[in-house]
Amino acid sequence: MKFIDLDTPAVIIDRNIADANLRRAQDYADAHGLPLRPHVKTHKLPLFAKRQIELGAVGITCQKLGEAEAMADAGIADIFIPYNIVGADKLDRLNALHRRLTLSVSADSRPTVEGYAGHFTDASHPLPVLIECDTGAKRCGVQSPQEALELARLIDAAPGLHFEGLMTYPPRGKGAEVDQWFKSAKKMLNDAGLEVARISNGGSPDLYAAAEVTSATEHRPGTYIYSDRMQVSFGLGTLEDCALSVLATVVSRPTPDRAVLDAGSKALAADRSDAPGHGHIVDYPQAVVTGLSEEHAVVDLSGCATKPAVGDKVRVIPNHVCVVSNLFDAVHLIDGQEVIARVPVAARGRVT
Repeated sequence: MKFIDLDTPAVIIDRNIADANLRRAQDYADAHGLPLRPHVKTHKLPLFAKRQIELGAVGITCQKLGEAEAMADAGIADIFIPYNIVGADKLDRLNALHRRLTLSVSADSRPTVEGYAGHFTDASHPLPVLIECDTGAKRCGVQSPQEALELARLIDAAPGLHFEGLMTYPPRGKGAEVDQWFKSAKKMLNDAGLEVARISNGGSPDLYAAAEVTSATEHRPGTYIYSDRMQVSFGLGTLEDCALSVLATVVSRPTPDRAVLDAGSKALAADRSDAPGHGHIVDYPQAVVTGLSEEHAVVDLSGCATKPAVGDKVRVIPNHVCVVSNLFDAVHLIDGQEVIARVPVAARGRVT
């Protein structure tokens, strides 16, 4: 069937654009000798995780245990969870996952490490732990190389844990500062007799400058597979590189300059970007999605030479595509105008 005939709202993904994005990133990584460990939080699809590995990725990244479990069930064998995993129930699930595949995690505090140490006691099969470092993004992470050293010693002393290295979610455009942070921490750890086997950097906005962080041994891009308005505003490609859009129907034209779509915050999410509005309407690029309620998107058509009628369908490139992936049970892969597959979003809703 043609994608225009889909019931709306519906997610459509141009398979050729997505694959081109994957190939471009892998080619860059290969040219610079930088292994990729893509983050599946954007697509949440085993289909694409396997394609990323097929192209050369060393494994994948999952943000939550539920995502990792879904990917493990699909046969993915090497997963990194860069998240502080806290609580007995989650640690039991983590232990079960660790017995199934090659798994690594992160920590940025003594209580998190002590939780791991209490649940992982088998010295013959230790859990690899990376220390999360705040290199400027001001989210999680130890605040200094000295703190990293103290935590590394705690990990190294636990029989069921293995100190694997360092990781960060970096600030945009600060590659030199991130590199210096890592180098300082690595030297301090090495001087203390602790090997830093792995340094994991991340993010899509600086993907094509990732090799400038020379200390990193892998990079974890996520959104690059689909891209979105936010990434374009950060300098990652153009709107033509955006593989995912939401197909929506005009359900009202209350005034000559106002349209309402059947895709509100439950379909487009409510994230903002540097570009105006809540999404880019491919078919009417001068239109502005001025507001979202749960089931309605209000569109200003005053800048448009031609305007859609009630019943017309339009494609909207979302501001933040990762959230949109989590809002739909399934997505539709297209080739040109044709729908080639309907794919369940396997890791949708895996928030624990």
